[in-house]
Amino acid sequence: MEPLLFFESHWLKEHHLVVVSYSWFVMAMLVLCSFLATRRMNMLPGRFQNVMEAVLGGFDDLLVETMGPEGRKFFPLIATLGLYILTSNLLGLIPGFESPTANLNTTVSMAVVVFVMTHVVGIRIHGFKYVKHFMGPIWWLTPIMMPIEIISHLSRPLSLSVRLFGNIMGEDIVLAVVILLVPFLVPLPVFVLMIFTSLIQTLVFMLLTMMYIAGAMEEAH
Repeated sequence: MEPLLFFESHWLKEHHLVVVSYSWFVMAMLVLCSFLATRRMNMLPGRFQNVMEAVLGGFDDLLVETMGPEGRKFFPLIATLGLYILTSNLLGLIPGFESPTANLNTTVSMAVVVFVMTHVVGIRIHGFKYVKHFMGPIWWLTPIMMPIEIISHLSRPLSLSVRLFGNIMGEDIVLAVVILLVPFLVPLPVFVLMIFTSLIQTLVFMLLTMMYIAGAMEEAH
């Protein structure tokens, strides 16, 4: 599957900006959708506003179920990640496009944001006592538990980024091979399956982000 020529130009390749171009394209799409959905807000929403409200309402319900009502303060972060990841995942299913999330640089950047936000929240809520999250339930286990907890937290960005990157990259490769071998009708079931996996990968990233932040907000035991 060859990307669009505009995004695969020699200048963009030379300056390593191909993935950045796709990311900006996704962001432009989301900004346009937001503008179209909110330019004429109405108590009786039109179809486009209705769709956006349903999507964001689903995100809000998921957030409250996972983190409780106090988690609503993180709705902008969670919703932005969800919309960006889902749109990026689905973009790669369109012949001629690449998924920004099929590039490790994109997924690592999002994972680092989640990692930093998690510990910023923990420090803001608990102050110096946040270190208790790394010490274990009993003080004399601290020399054992602290290295384990530190390694566990440092591995979170790795697991978040590699999981999303690997699944979406695999999708794009499989789709390209299927279209190359059997370009008519047969790939349709594969498309349906990949839409489903794109949704699942978005949900997994969002859920893990919410669980990490919720864990940082809890009192250490």
